[in-house]
Amino acid sequence: MKKIILSIFLCGMIGVTIIAQERDKPNTSMIESLKVAYITKQLKLSTEEAQKFWPVHNSYIDELKRARKENMNNELVFEEKALNIRKKYSADFKKILNSDERVNSVFTADRNFNNMMRKELINRKMNNANSDGKNKRTKLAD
Repeated sequence: MKKIILSIFLCGMIGVTIIAQERDKPNTSMIESLKVAYITKQLKLSTEEAQKFWPVHNSYIDELKRARKENMNNELVFEEKALNIRKKYSADFKKILNSDERVNSVFTADRNFNNMMRKELINRKMNNANSDGKNKRTKLAD
């Protein structure tokens, strides 16, 4: 009987731990949806432009991620490769967006969105740390 109760208790604790960890992870599909909405709004993309733009933009992001992964320990090399990737894709973006100004807005919007997400993540971590500290203090006071 004790073994059954112990195993039920352990399964419950594992389930709670998994749920808590999942809640703390950012939902990448939700973030991608927010990014699409943000950049579409910033660039004022028409439906036709958006259909052409997003596959190219996704390839651009994939190439940047690959360059980052290959050069994690060498920031200078990564920055050089990233610049070359931006130059390469600026021509593709210009075919879709028809102006240098809008092409520059692609890179600006990407950077602004990433900065917003970074700040949000920092704020959430700080709020979690503050609430954890308050909980510990409350438990100690009891």
